[in-house]
Amino acid sequence: MIRRLLIANRSEIAVRILRACKEMGIESVVAYSQADADSLAVQLADDSICIGPANAKDSYLNMHAILQAACSAGCDAIHPGYGFLSENAKFARLVQECDLTFVGPSFGLIELMGDKTQARTRMKEVGVPVVDGCEDPLITAQQALDLADSIGYPVIIKARHGGGGRGMRIVWKAEELESAYIQARQEAKACFDNDEVYMERYIQDPKHVEVQLLADHYGHVVHLYERDCSFQRKNQKMIEESPCSILPEETRQNLLNDAVKAARSIGYDSVGTMEFLLDKDGNYYFMEMNTRIQVEHPVTEAVTGIDLIKWQLKIASGQKLTLKQEEIPCRGVAMECRINAEDVAHDFAPSPGKITFMHLPGGHGIRVDTAVYCGSTISPYYDSMILKLIVQAPTRLECIKKMRAALEETIIDGVKTNVEFLYLTLYQKEFIEGIHNIGYASILLERLKENGQFI
Repeated sequence: MIRRLLIANRSEIAVRILRACKEMGIESVVAYSQADADSLAVQLADDSICIGPANAKDSYLNMHAILQAACSAGCDAIHPGYGFLSENAKFARLVQECDLTFVGPSFGLIELMGDKTQARTRMKEVGVPVVDGCEDPLITAQQALDLADSIGYPVIIKARHGGGGRGMRIVWKAEELESAYIQARQEAKACFDNDEVYMERYIQDPKHVEVQLLADHYGHVVHLYERDCSFQRKNQKMIEESPCSILPEETRQNLLNDAVKAARSIGYDSVGTMEFLLDKDGNYYFMEMNTRIQVEHPVTEAVTGIDLIKWQLKIASGQKLTLKQEEIPCRGVAMECRINAEDVAHDFAPSPGKITFMHLPGGHGIRVDTAVYCGSTISPYYDSMILKLIVQAPTRLECIKKMRAALEETIIDGVKTNVEFLYLTLYQKEFIEGIHNIGYASILLERLKENGQFI
C-alpha cells in the first residue's frame, strides 16, 4: 500500500483525497500555491509544502516543483486529482522515472487516449460506435473542405490533443470552413502547444452520457453505471445525475458493455470514464475517454456505495480489483449540482472574493464536498467552484425535490453564485422529464431573462 502521498491539487478534490488517505492510514502531503496557504486542505493534511506562486503555471502546472516536493517530503506516490496535470502523459512518465507511483493509468494509456484521433481508431477497431469523421490530422483547409463535403454539414473541427471545449469550431456551411479551420488550429496551438486538428460530423442537440469504469493491472474491468451530464454550458457541466433517466434498458446495456470492452481492449488500469454522445434517435457514439477521477464521481458513489478514490489508491498500489460486476448495485437516483462563484447576469463571469457567511444543507441523502469555510477566499486564479451538492433518493422525482430543498437551504454570502439558476432549473418541464440536452442551459437562461430573472 502507498505509505505517504503527495496530493498535487487543490480545493475540494484535495480535501476529498486526503480524507480517503486518513481512512486508509496513508500519510497525506498537500502541495499548495502561495494563494492557497490558508486552504482547508493545508490545514487538514498531515504535512504540506509550497510549490510556487499563485499562477497555476508556476505551481500546480509546475512539474519539476511538484516532483521536487514529493521527493523532499519523502512521498512514495503522487495523486494528481483532476484538471492541472492529471491527464499529462509527460508528467505521469516523470513520476515513474522518479521511482514514485502515479495514482492513475500508465503514461502510455494517457498518451493514447489523449490523442483523439488515435482514440477514435482504437474504438472503431473494437466495434464501439464512432461519429463519421477522420482518424488523421487535417493538413490543409482544402482537405477539410473535401472531408466536410463527403460526411455532410454541419461538422465540428476539434484539436487532436484537446479537451474542455478548446480548439473546437462548429461549421454549418462550406463558406465558414476555412476560417473555422484556421481559428481551431490557432487555438489548439495556444492551448495545447499542438495545432493538429481533425473533423467529425456534428451531432446536433445530443445528450452527454458517460460510463464510470474501474480497472486494475490484471485485466479486470467493471463499470459503475452511467451518468447523464447533459446540463452544461460552453462544455462546462453544471448538473450531473445517475442513472440516465431516458435510456432504454437495451441501449443502456449495450452502452455499458461497449465501455467495458473498450477499456479492456487498451489494457486500462485505473479509474476512468468513457464519454459518449446520444443523438435524438437513441444512437450513441464514443466521444473521448477521461483518464482520471472526475468532478462528478460522488454521483456514482452515491448510487453504488463504492468509494472511487479508495479504489484508485488501491489499484495504484497494485491491489487486485475484487468487485464483481453482478455485485455492484445501482440504488435509486443521485444528482450533483456544482455551486460556483459566478455572476449569472453577466455571462457567468467569475465572482471571486471572501465568503462572509455560509450555511450548508444536511440530512438524509445529502452530501456536500467543499474546501470552503466562513472567512475563506474564492481565488481569482483558479476555477470558481465553491462546492458540490450531492443528493440521493429512491426515484428521480424524489431526487429533484430533495435537491430543491437542499438548494433552498444553501446560503453563501460575500460572492455571487449560480444557486438561483440551478434552483429554477429544477422546476423546468424539460429537466423534470429528463429530455434536456447539452444546449438546453443556454436556452433556459434566455427564457429566464425574458421573464425578468438575472437582469
